[in-house]
This record gives sequence, C-alpha cells and structure tokens, in this order.
Amino acid sequence: MTDYTRADVCAAAIADSFKDDGEIFASPMGMLPMLGVRLAKLTSNPDLVISDGESLFLAGVPPLFAKAEVVEGWIPFRKVFDVVAYGKRHVMMGATQVDRDGNQNISAIGDFDRPKRQLLGSRGAPGNTANNRTSYWVPKHSSRVFVEQVDIVTGVGPKRAAAAGVGASRYNDIHRIVSNLGVFDVNGPDRTVRLLSVHPGVTTDEVQAATGFDLGDLSEVPVTREPTLEELVIIREVLDPKSLRHREVPEPKVEETTP
Repeated sequence: MTDYTRADVCAAAIADSFKDDGEIFASPMGMLPMLGVRLAKLTSNPDLVISDGESLFLAGVPPLFAKAEVVEGWIPFRKVFDVVAYGKRHVMMGATQVDRDGNQNISAIGDFDRPKRQLLGSRGAPGNTANNRTSYWVPKHSSRVFVEQVDIVTGVGPKRAAAAGVGASRYNDIHRIVSNLGVFDVNGPDRTVRLLSVHPGVTTDEVQAATGFDLGDLSEVPVTREPTLEELVIIREVLDPKSLRHREVPEPKVEETTP
C-alpha cells in the first residue's frame, strides 16, 4: 500500500502500542491516541476496554467525537482513581518535553521557582507513571520537545523511578513514545530513549537533528510498518471519515526543485 498519509502511519503505530495489552483499560488523551486505541480495538486487540473519555465504558467503537450507540459501564471521574491505583490501565498522554531518560513534563517551562510559561500542571502524570503502563504521543517532534533534561518532572522515567525506590519503580512502565517522525521506547543503554523505527519518508538524520540529545547508533533502525488495507478502510470510513487526524498531523511539505 502506498496510498496512506503520515497521520495514518501514526495511528497504526499508536494501535501497535496497545496490541499486546489484552483486557486492560485504554486511556488515550488526545485525538490521535483516541484514533489509535479505537483502531487497535477493531483489529489487533478486541479485548481492550475503551471509554468515551468522560464517564462511560463503551461496548461499540464509535467514530471520533461521536456518541456511542452501546454503553456497557459507568466510570465517573472519582472512580478513575481506583483504576489508576489498581493498575489495569494503559494511558497515552501528551508531552511538552521528554528527556533522554524518559521523564515527561507537562507542568511548566523554565525554572520551577519562576517558570517562563505555565502549562497543564502535573495532573495525573505522577500517578500514571507509578502505577500504570504509560506511553506518550508527540505530534510535532522537535528539539524543544525531546530535550536533554526536562525542566520539571511530571511523568517519571525508569531511572528516576528506580532511584525513588520500589514503591515508584515496581509498576513503572514507559512503554512507547510515538511522534510524527518515529517510534521510541526507553530500552536504550542505561534505560534511555531509543529509536525503534522511523516513519516512511523520514530519515534517521532528520530524527536526530530534531532531537535535543544523542540517540546513538542509528545505522540499523528500521522503517515503521505501513498501515494495512483493512486499517486504512477502518480509519477512513469508520473512525475518522471527516479526516480530523490531518489537522493534527498534516502531510509534510514536499520541497520543489528548480529544473
């Protein structure tokens, strides 16, 4: 298949992040994570438990931002914390910054005592990374996002979790980081961020140039798999017929050459 977009590739890569989870509560935060999770539910992992992002467990799999026709459970906000503590959950969050050790920042930019810019705040990131499998989605990969060291740690990476003791490290599981350029995990040397694959049309040099720390030897990094025909049909005709995904991940501009 060649008739796919970068957004389609990202959706399939996100779906792959959830394919081996089995029966677990998937908590995607954001449009592409929601698309990827619902794609996984319809293809590689039908046992995923999904919600409408507010208070309902869904039996069916509706299009993005559409109301579900079949509801199978109720999970008000106060009950979410019980699930977080129990651990049968895989959350995919955003990240304003991610560093080489897999720490995430969504709190503020700049010095903690006098930040230059206030963001969301820590919110659920510390509890997620201490109790649940956690992945991150980065729609615009740049050296401002992938940094040597985050300004403030909100999501805890494996090295910092281990240093904090067994209470923080026992269930710490930073599973995947998916960006618009590639797929990463934190199984590099000394539990650092590692490039697993580059998306079709992206080079490893491009990824390294857009990353604020050294990714090491990239000579054998493979290409992210292409979406299957089945996945493309589901994405385009079932889950996102309005092509909302392209607002978040537009097609890269092709530079014109002068003859």
